[in-house]
Amino acid sequence: MLLKGKPVADQIRTEIRDAVEACRQSGRALPKLAILRAGNRPDDIAYENRVLRNCGELGILAEVAEVDDNVDMVNFIDKLHQLNEDQNIHGILIFRPLPKQLDMDVVSRTIKPEKDIDCMSPVNAEKVFLGDKSGIAPCTPEAVIEILKFYDYDLEGKNVAVVNRSMVLGKPLAMLFLNENSTVTLCHSKTKNLPEVTAKADIVVTGAGKAKFFGKQYFSSDSVIVDVGINTDAAGNLCGDVDFDQVGESVRAISPVPGGVGTVTSMILLKHVIRAMEQQVTV
Repeated sequence: MLLKGKPVADQIRTEIRDAVEACRQSGRALPKLAILRAGNRPDDIAYENRVLRNCGELGILAEVAEVDDNVDMVNFIDKLHQLNEDQNIHGILIFRPLPKQLDMDVVSRTIKPEKDIDCMSPVNAEKVFLGDKSGIAPCTPEAVIEILKFYDYDLEGKNVAVVNRSMVLGKPLAMLFLNENSTVTLCHSKTKNLPEVTAKADIVVTGAGKAKFFGKQYFSSDSVIVDVGINTDAAGNLCGDVDFDQVGESVRAISPVPGGVGTVTSMILLKHVIRAMEQQVTV
């Protein structure tokens, strides 16, 4: 079975559109996203354009606060404070990686947790780890859970192997699985007998960042695979961590790259703008 992201994203898109329409009908302010970008890296601009296009299609207001890539810490934080204090802005997205002269730790502690839509703030990270539903999780881990639920996979009691231990993916995703009463093993570059660990798992999430690294020996015929890897192969084509040509037909289910997790992550980001707005309105 192919775990395509588009049907999942379309469902979330409908939920967002309904929420925006409810704001219009009630006369409330529309949700608004602010993007804070340092410099103009081509990949940032491309991603920004996709986000703005989605916002436009769904009725979410958006603005871009651009600063030079040589901006100093004082001016960057000043711009972030302005967005924090603007009551018309409900969600803030800061493009990463930041320029090397900016202190990521200071930035993450400065963004208002209630406007932090991708879990940069340690306050949101703590809430995710505590199972506090008011915390906004990172977009990609939440997208993984949404995909599995959409395709009716019962996560309770399942053995899950996550091949990533970062604070962006592996660790928060482990907490989300634990909240669903799954049993989670976090794997990494030092994990011994990795093929044995992943092959025994019911669900495997790959986030190793290695093109087509995972072959058939890492899975069983019952494996459900969510491939979070975004890589390019030797021919320059976009691919995941899993060797799809080798594995795709031999497992129970797998998400494709492209067309899988990334498609859903884009909608989760805007779903978080709606959540942030709703939480701010009720405060």
